[in-house]
Amino acid sequence: PPMLDNLLNAVTLIAWVLFFIILILYVMRGYQRGGVTEGARAVTRGRIILILLITLGITLLSASLVFIEPQEVGIVISVISRDGYREQPMRSGLHWIVPLAEQVVRYPIYWQNYTMSTEPYEGARVGNDAIAARTSDGQAVYLDSSIIYRIDPNEAIRVHIDFQDRYVDDFVRPVMRGILRTEVSQFTADEVNSSKRKNLENNLEELLREEFSRKGFVLDQFLLRNISFSPQYASAIEQKQIAEQARTQKEYEAEQMRKLAEGQRDKLSLEAQGRAQAIRAEGQAEADVVLFKALAEAEALRLLAAALQQNKDLLTLRYIDKLAPGIRVMLVPNNNPYILPLPDISQDLGFGMGTPEGPVDGTPESLNPEITPAGTPTPTLTPTPSPTP
Repeated sequence: PPMLDNLLNAVTLIAWVLFFIILILYVMRGYQRGGVTEGARAVTRGRIILILLITLGITLLSASLVFIEPQEVGIVISVISRDGYREQPMRSGLHWIVPLAEQVVRYPIYWQNYTMSTEPYEGARVGNDAIAARTSDGQAVYLDSSIIYRIDPNEAIRVHIDFQDRYVDDFVRPVMRGILRTEVSQFTADEVNSSKRKNLENNLEELLREEFSRKGFVLDQFLLRNISFSPQYASAIEQKQIAEQARTQKEYEAEQMRKLAEGQRDKLSLEAQGRAQAIRAEGQAEADVVLFKALAEAEALRLLAAALQQNKDLLTLRYIDKLAPGIRVMLVPNNNPYILPLPDISQDLGFGMGTPEGPVDGTPESLNPEITPAGTPTPTLTPTPSPTP
């Protein structure tokens, strides 16, 4: 009860206790003075009547003042109203009523929770209080559910007329059980246990919200906390999930092996491409070297040809450079023209041709030139025995 009501009740109680104490004292004093007659007269004295009136006033004041807490509304039951109740409920605050003619019935307007669960001490009732229902394919399911609701302050009079304080047992509980069973029967067991469970929950919340609103309640939220199946069906679902997990694992392993094979193949392909590129690079390098040498030789020949055009004796000089340094005589066929001018080469070799003095460097060889019929001198080499040691 509100604090103000407790205070007024306490004051009223104290007032009546004091009144009776005073009354008893007056009666006893009158009895001592004049017996029973004098004691009876003491009751009718003015002081006693005044105290009685004060006590009655306090009592009436306490009965006429009503304080409504912020989390509740008051329904005024009135014998002086045409319908037997005031048309508007009392909201929070201090209100006046007619003592003895009106009475206030309080109803909470805060959010309330009602739960039905398989756990013994989790729901509103002790024991297994889950809702048993059947799906469209005949499977038994057990639903743990909760609702959060409150009384609509503007509809508190209707709730009082229809249910009074029995609205939990006479409305909330049976409506939940009936709507849940009806809606679950529209789904199969697989749908209830799949992504369509959210559709089931949304449908149930919409139906409950509409039904609660029609009876003067406000539904805040419906929670489908758990759905359980019969042991046989649960075991079948578990076996199915195990098989599905095994199949998924096999697919994963196969995918890993395929990726490993692809990786190995890509590795071999990259290695082959690398080797091919290396071979191509090596061949290209060799080709570049050959090309460079060919270009260099061509350039050298071009320069040599240009030099020969300017100086025809350059070829003779190159020929002399190629001769071995120890050569002193040469045999040349007599039908070939001289490649070198003999007087010049004889002088370069250090001896004279056709001179009676012989070689100037003291070598034992002698050169006897002969003239061919064509008039071309052909040198002839006459060997001389080497001295024995």
